Amino acid sequence: MPANNGSTGGTRRLVIVESPAKAKTIKDYLGAGYMVESSIGHIRDLPERADDIPEKYKGEPWARLGVNVEHEFEPLYVVNPDKRSQVSKLKQLLKDADELYLATDEDREGEAIAWHLREVLKPKVPVHRMVFHEITPQAIRDAVANPRDLNLRLVDAQETRRILDRLYGYEVSPVLWKKVKPRLSAGRVQSVATRLVVERERERMAFTSAHYWDLQALFDTGKAEERPRDFTASLTSVDGKRVAQGRDFATTGLLKTNDVLHLSEAAAGELAGRLQGSSFAVKSVERKPYTRKPYAPFRTTTLQQEASRKLGFSAKYTMQVAQRLYENGFITYMRTDSITLSETAVAAARSQAIKLYGSAYVPDKPRVYTSKVKSAQEAHEAIRPSGEEFRTPGETGLNGDQFRLYELIWQRTVSSQMKDAVGESVTVKVRGASATGENVEFSASGRTITFYGFLKAYVEGADDPSTDRDDSEKRLPNLTEGDALSVSRLDVAGHSTKPPARYTEASLVKEMEDREIGRPSTYASIIGTILDRGYVFKKGTALVPSFLAFAVVNLLEQHFGNLVDYDFTAEMEKVLDDIANDRAERVPELQRFYYGEDGDEGLKEMVTDLGDIDAKEISSFPIRGTDIVIRVGRYGPYLDRGGARVNVPEDTTPDELTAEKAEELFSRPTGDREMGTDPVTGHKIVAKDGRFGPYVTEILPTQEEETPKRRTKKADAAKPRTSSLFKSMSLDTVTLEDALKLLSIPRVVGELEGEEVVAYNGKFGPYLKKASETRSLTAEEELFTVTIEQAKELFSQPKPRGRGRAAAAPPLRELGEDPNSKKPVVVKEGRFGPYVTDGETNASLRKGDTVEEITIERAAELLAERRERAPAPKKTTTRKAPAKKAPAKKPAAKS
Repeated sequence: MPANNGSTGGTRRLVIVESPAKAKTIKDYLGAGYMVESSIGHIRDLPERADDIPEKYKGEPWARLGVNVEHEFEPLYVVNPDKRSQVSKLKQLLKDADELYLATDEDREGEAIAWHLREVLKPKVPVHRMVFHEITPQAIRDAVANPRDLNLRLVDAQETRRILDRLYGYEVSPVLWKKVKPRLSAGRVQSVATRLVVERERERMAFTSAHYWDLQALFDTGKAEERPRDFTASLTSVDGKRVAQGRDFATTGLLKTNDVLHLSEAAAGELAGRLQGSSFAVKSVERKPYTRKPYAPFRTTTLQQEASRKLGFSAKYTMQVAQRLYENGFITYMRTDSITLSETAVAAARSQAIKLYGSAYVPDKPRVYTSKVKSAQEAHEAIRPSGEEFRTPGETGLNGDQFRLYELIWQRTVSSQMKDAVGESVTVKVRGASATGENVEFSASGRTITFYGFLKAYVEGADDPSTDRDDSEKRLPNLTEGDALSVSRLDVAGHSTKPPARYTEASLVKEMEDREIGRPSTYASIIGTILDRGYVFKKGTALVPSFLAFAVVNLLEQHFGNLVDYDFTAEMEKVLDDIANDRAERVPELQRFYYGEDGDEGLKEMVTDLGDIDAKEISSFPIRGTDIVIRVGRYGPYLDRGGARVNVPEDTTPDELTAEKAEELFSRPTGDREMGTDPVTGHKIVAKDGRFGPYVTEILPTQEEETPKRRTKKADAAKPRTSSLFKSMSLDTVTLEDALKLLSIPRVVGELEGEEVVAYNGKFGPYLKKASETRSLTAEEELFTVTIEQAKELFSQPKPRGRGRAAAAPPLRELGEDPNSKKPVVVKEGRFGPYVTDGETNASLRKGDTVEEITIERAAELLAERRERAPAPKKTTTRKAPAKKAPAKKPAAKS
């Protein structure tokens, strides 16, 4: 229902928001007298390309930066080329407006967009800043009725961040181009996030696993009526000396202390033998009350973490779905550090909890949450369902991923106003003695929940799948001290320490927030950037650094240490907060960062002298215990041993490249194998392993005669015949006969209708070509055997379209049901490689994904991202016949 906001006859108000979806929703809430249009994001920014720099500035030494570092770091803003038409449209609408409302998001980025709009549009009418954190009729009415002025301190903070990022990126990235590889990028927070992932992989590479053993006993109480009657306990001490556990070992695999008993497999087995037939009794029973308080409502980072754990969403995709929910009025603003709820929201959550679970599950007083994040900005509310009364997920009409994310937010919000879960935790210790008099002790822990409280509505996920959920129970028999026990089974249990787990998107977000690196609102784009740039790839849900990332981080740590220092990066965020809160000024802070202060080196000095950076050393990583070095080259990583080289397979993770793996790679055929001589041409035939796979080629006489000083020009040089090996062939088994047959491709099959028919082996498989027509062959071997009669038959048939060109092959794996489409997901082999599909959407497997290891959660994430990237369906329009020209009307009389 359109709002009546006091708009009187004739008054026209132009309301500008960032996105078309947001504009459409707000337009439905505002009545006559309001024009609602979007800016489609930022309308101007620092120039991205040299062509964007205005002519009068092109000769300035600072022009490439887009920032006048010689005069108070004045930014050079230009209207984005793709926004010029939208700016013209906004200017035209403003001509018909009596007031301008800038209704962009209520954060630094939104404040900056509003300021840029004011600066570019140059309105001659009153300008108001309209802010809201949810898009509901009441919220929009309140925002129109209570506008404020632009907050220029927020604008200053955003502008400072933009200039810092520009100076960092434009000054440091060229260093990477020169010393590591062209077209790389560095970023103030991006590079630090990459360093975190690399450091975790270094820890894994340096890790040495320790092996230790203990005993697992199944004790029987002998009480038939007891449920449960038996329980499992672990050996914890022998003769008062604690048995070593995983926490007692260092990352080197050695014990941290000698005060523990390290049992070997043999020693544990012998002890088990001496305990056979021994009697046992309960030594002690310790009972403690168990209480678990509700989780706070979502803020940006916790929403990203839970959506990753429970829904398999990437941080980027979570924010995209949340953006749509916000713009369509289902949730409050999704970029927030706050975990507080308004009184209205608290009342709505409590009311819904009572309705769904009963008043026994809701405390007498509302719960109040305050943030523990030091840099939290409490200007907004937590992320919650919008409105004064919450809609249940079933009442929203949503479906797919929007439904699932809304349900997660709704459950978390409602549960945050419910009672604690309570129960009891129990620790039982069991004593006994071996046949040789050794005193042993076993221990078991259990937990029971007597009142589930908020756990009825919501249970948080965990990054470690082996971790018990908060609602899990482990019941032990009702025991008292001195109770006799018998042993039903006594097993030797072996354990190994594990390297630190790789970061997932969820745990990396948590780590960055804990270290106060960057802003929570930017984490999704940061993780997206390091994935897109090839610094990191996914293996399942784990984030794995590439060897390229190792080289980049190596250079930055050695020569730009301050720029990737965690404390320095966190301190810069505090500086931005100080600017936003009027405790610091923009120019002095930028001056300190770029030019340095009090003997501290600034960015400009760091990038001026690059002579001492050894490019080869930066990109070289010795493998421990060998004379083999990993090097990062222009075309990827390779191993080097005294000049002998071998490529590193693309899917190899850094921690897998051990001394044994490196030796294995060197033991494989190198591919440069001389096979013999072509009896027809006399040319040598060799097999090689190239960037795009194994192939055979001939060595022309001119190639053998050339020297570095005398080379034939490319245009004049004869090209050797080359052919890729068939999928059924390998470098170590291909023969000279095979090679000569391969080099006969492309093969002229014959002639049809005056056109030559040629057999080719292409990127997407074997095929025949006649003029511009092509037909696929079913197997590579047919390239040698297909006849002109068979070709004639193929060309006489219509050309099949799409993936259905051949009989559908059975799926490589069945993964389960996609939680979004509710359809079965399978892995198939396509012409671009393996892909997952639910029958409607296809998504190729990425680097790090394998057919054997991909999970339904990872497949669902790939499919969700693919749907997000899919282009919107084109609108079909029906062309109408031109209308007949109507006779001219007389002008109406002026009243």
